[in-house]
Amino acid sequence: MGLDRSTLGLGAAALALLAAGPLLPDWLRFVGTVALANALVVLGVLLLMRAGLVSFGQGLYYCIGGYAAGVAGKYWGITDAFVLLALGVAASAAVAAALGLLLSRYREIFFAMFTLAFSMILYGLLTKTQALGSTDGFNVVQASFAGFRPPQASVKGWLYALTVLVAFGCAIALQRYLRSGMGYAGEAIRENEIRVEYLGVSVRRVIYAKYVLAAVLAALGGGLQALATGHVGPDMAYWTTSGEFVFVVLLGGTTHVGAALAASFLFELVKSYVSHLSPYTWQLSLGAVLLAIILFLPKGLWSLRERFARKAA
Repeated sequence: MGLDRSTLGLGAAALALLAAGPLLPDWLRFVGTVALANALVVLGVLLLMRAGLVSFGQGLYYCIGGYAAGVAGKYWGITDAFVLLALGVAASAAVAAALGLLLSRYREIFFAMFTLAFSMILYGLLTKTQALGSTDGFNVVQASFAGFRPPQASVKGWLYALTVLVAFGCAIALQRYLRSGMGYAGEAIRENEIRVEYLGVSVRRVIYAKYVLAAVLAALGGGLQALATGHVGPDMAYWTTSGEFVFVVLLGGTTHVGAALAASFLFELVKSYVSHLSPYTWQLSLGAVLLAIILFLPKGLWSLRERFARKAA
């Protein structure tokens, strides 16, 4: 599969963000790092939603990825960012491989509620575990990079660059996957899974693979989030965290992976400004935004780009 416009566009955006990194103020670079880390989780939610599945429990793997990085640094003395991320991915993939055997049997509200239930089970366990900080969580070690330990003042810049590379690399790979046979199989399952079975494709296997892949993406996001903020807590597995990821997918739309990246940036910027201006009612403002999107742009903000492209043509 050759390079298409989506791949070139995402690659150009990644290069632009890397080039702009040293020029950005610290606060904006931090917001960008958090937004791209969360965008990885959003990409997993988007992958499931294109198959007709809504997960309210991606916080489970987001939390596992973050806590794996935190525990490995706190108790095992590991500081390398690549190893910490790999441990989170391995732990999440193992859990998803086990839970996916059950969840691949269910659809619609049953799938959504089961994912939510498992996420809240982890939240309950973490709040009762004193060794992991209970409800307060604990701090994460300062990361090194393949044996190189940058000065403390430049660690955030290195994490920003790593997050950009990981997020856009995963976005490019996922966009190419969505345009493959397995990617289109998800859309076919959403429309009519009985016909997909008649074609000789195992629906459960397709959904199982997508569920595990979404868990891996969430673990990467959780690990990067933990390294960027320097802290992990059980709120990463709480249902409101998972709800935010679904909110971002609805905000951007499911037609392109770029929608998830752009919507994550927009969400973090709006959240930062609104929570600063109105710290007690920012959820109300975000709810109003979501309501407006549902009423006037049911396919998300990315549909505006497609609408302008059609007019230009």
